[in-house]
Amino acid sequence: MNKKILNYIIFIIIAVVLLYFARNNYRDFNINKAISACVLAKMQTSKNFDKNTAKKKCEEEINKSIE
Repeated sequence: MNKKILNYIIFIIIAVVLLYFARNNYRDFNINKAISACVLAKMQTSKNFDKNTAKKKCEEEINKSIE
């Protein structure tokens, strides 16, 4: 019985550690995808499109929404 409980505790600790690392590793990937989608949407809705300005605005909006 004790060994079974110990195995569950070890499993939970390992799962939490792996989830923490996965969250940190894929956070930048998700932010970059969101910025790309925002720039694409601005490109399709704007007649006067400047990629650098749109990217800077999208980065500010997304970083503001994250915090």
